[in-house]
Parts: sequence; structure tokens; C-alpha cells
Amino acid sequence: MQKPSIPKGTRDFSPEEMAKRNYIFNTISEVFRLYGFQQIETPAMENLSTLMGKYGEEGDKLLFKILNSGDCLSGITDEELIARNPVRFAAKACEKGLRYDLTVPFARYVVQHRNEISFPFKRYQIQPVWRADRPQKGRYREFYQCDGDVVGSDSLMNEVELIQIMDEVFHRFGIRVCIKMNNRKILTGIAEVIGAADKIVDITVAIDKLDKIGLENVNEELRSKGLSEEAIERLRPIILLQGSNQEKLVTLKKVLADSEVGLKGVSELEFILERISHTPIRAELEVDLTLARGLNYYTGAIFEVKALDVQIGSITGGGRYDNLTGVFGMEGVSGVGFSFGADRIFDVLNQLNLYPEDSLKTTQLLFVNFGQREETYLLPLLAQVRKAGIRTELYPEPAKMKKQMGYADAKRIPFVAIVGENEIAAGKINLKNMLTGEQTLLSLEELIERFA
Repeated sequence: MQKPSIPKGTRDFSPEEMAKRNYIFNTISEVFRLYGFQQIETPAMENLSTLMGKYGEEGDKLLFKILNSGDCLSGITDEELIARNPVRFAAKACEKGLRYDLTVPFARYVVQHRNEISFPFKRYQIQPVWRADRPQKGRYREFYQCDGDVVGSDSLMNEVELIQIMDEVFHRFGIRVCIKMNNRKILTGIAEVIGAADKIVDITVAIDKLDKIGLENVNEELRSKGLSEEAIERLRPIILLQGSNQEKLVTLKKVLADSEVGLKGVSELEFILERISHTPIRAELEVDLTLARGLNYYTGAIFEVKALDVQIGSITGGGRYDNLTGVFGMEGVSGVGFSFGADRIFDVLNQLNLYPEDSLKTTQLLFVNFGQREETYLLPLLAQVRKAGIRTELYPEPAKMKKQMGYADAKRIPFVAIVGENEIAAGKINLKNMLTGEQTLLSLEELIERFA
């Protein structure tokens, strides 16, 4: 008989992995709530009309489409079937698709519920998304995103708050990070002053890869996109700019003196850095002109978080955008948002062994089962122990002691309670520490006190 399996690019999560993932999601949720963000959820599937055309041609190909229920072939002619055109077939046979990210469903949510929402609207969302990508190491077809956004406000205080949220989350995780920041207006200004304003997208896409492919390969890519040698030469010292954040901004003001949009980007960064200087930030904060963030809908400040003690890509990213809801006919809703990379954070915490002991423990106490009489005696005791918040199990049947102890070991339960004839007569509980083997005779109150 064939062994069951799961689709490529998906994963099962064991109880231990789920404990770790829940620790990540709960920590992020707590910090979001601390800053007044509210959680929403949207359906796993959206109407294809909502999703199509929002991610470019490549993104459309990576959408998982859902066949209409019932007779999905009704309305499709024999000629269309014989033509075997997947795009035209999907257009008629599929009305729904699995969501590709959380941003487009969020934009749809804002437009659909605009009369119930109080703006500025601070939302966070932690849900799975699906992409029909080729699975490879670190890239899955089903994965979680943890997004936070503030929409309906142009104030740069929102950016300041997002930096504080990132700093607080990674402080709680114990991960040392550098928060890199830049501004798309600065990048637009740079493209203007080097005489390549029409090549802004090509420039940002190329310099976003500087870390991965190095300066020479970036220059090669820029040449292939039609940038002149002079423009490439003028770009070099700008993207390799060194010094403190303040020194970089002073230099940028000179470089961008003839670009109104570029200077606006510099003043926005200055505002954010000035406000942040009044808060106790533990993360490094670095102005990085090579930071471009591939997505072209960013229009202002952009952010990326790098872990300092592990070789891994960015573990959080985001920025300011001008028109989240424009694709759904509601113009002018500015926002700023970012996404925590839950899977990468999971890997970092694993590599650095940073999970708090308590976050991984399931059951704290197992009561041994000696038989019917003891079961009856223990039931009210168990209720009191659980009422005190102690995670407790009673082994379900009176199996051999070795089997019950093996169960406690396999589940890494730190304490076992033994209540047999003698203990019942004395009104006591024999508590065994599974690590040291030490046993102590306690009253119910003393036992509860021990776990407090």
C-alpha cells in the first residue's frame, strides 16, 4: 500500500515546531496590540477578479486557481477544450483563487468595509498564503505572513512607531538586529541627478542585489538595461557612501541639491531619525542607500531588518506606499506597512537556540494511573491542579509503570505525581522530578505552591 504524502512545497508541523511557531506569532501579536493594532482575518480564497493583475504577469501565473464547484466545464465549448489554452480555460472554469499575499486582500477589505473603519486604521494579520512557485530550500508553496499596516495617515510618526515595533519584537526574541532604512524619493532623486530618471525601476532592482551579487555585477546589469557609463560612474560613490547616518544625509543633501523629490526624501529620513533619537532603541539603525526593496509600489521610507549573528536574508521588510486601494477604485489611501518573515525568524531562533524553555513545554505534570479506585480519587484533585493553571495529564489507563514513565520521558514532562494506596491513606502526593529522580511527599496545597 502506498504511503500517504503531502503536496510538494507544503509542510507538516510537529507539536514541538508548533510550540515554537506559536511563540513567534504570540510575541508578534502581543507587541502589535501594545501599539494599538487590531487583528483581522480574510478568507483563504478570494474572487480571482480581486487577485488577477495585481502582481504582474509572473504573479498571475503563480496564483493557485480553484475550479468552480459542480460542473466546471459548463460554458466551455469543445473548440475551447481542444485549443488547450490554460489562461482562457481558467478564466471560464475558475472564479476563485487562493490568496497570494495579505496586502491585496487587505486593500479589498479596506475598500469593502470603508464605512465601518475608523481611520487611521492600524491592522495586523497573521495567516497563510499560497504561491504556485517551484519549491526549493526555504521557498514553499504554502507559508505564513505576519503583516502590520497603518492606512489613512500621511504622518511620519507611523514610520517611527513601526521602527519601535520592530525593535521591541526582536528585543523580546533576543535577536540582535540592524534596521536598515532608505527612502524611495532619494532613489528617484539619484536617478534624476545621474540623468537616468526613466530608469528608476531598473536602477532600484539592480542595486537591491548589491549584497548578493557585488558592485561589478550590479554595474553589468545596469549596462544591460541601457544606462550610460557616465551614469553608472556617477552612481558608484552614492551607493557606496560611508559614515554615520548624519554624515550620509549631509552628503546626500549636496548630491541631491538639484532634485526637489530627492531632498524631500532626505528630510523625511531626518524627521524619522530625529524622533527616534528620543526613544530607547536597542537595534542598530542604519541609513543604507543600496536598500531598494524590489516592490515598486513603495513611495517613501523603506525598511529592512537583518539579523547580526546569523547568515540569512532580511527577516522583516516594508515601507510607505501612496495608493494601496487605487486598484479597487478608492484613490488616495496612503499607508505604511511591513511584514515579519516568520519562517526566517523561526530559523534564526533555532540556530541561536533562543526559545525560552517555558515556550516549548507542554504538560508540566503527569499523574500515574494505578486503576479505577485511584482514578476516582484523582479526578477532583486534577480539577484543582488545572484550576491553578498547571498543565496536567492523567495517564488514560492503568498500564505498567515503565510504560507510563516512558510516556513522560517521550513528552519531556518534567514531573510525575504518584498517588497509590499509601498516598491516598495519608492524603499526600508523591512528586517525582524526572530530571533528578528525586521524590517528595507533598499535600495538594504544597504541590500547587511548588508550580506557582
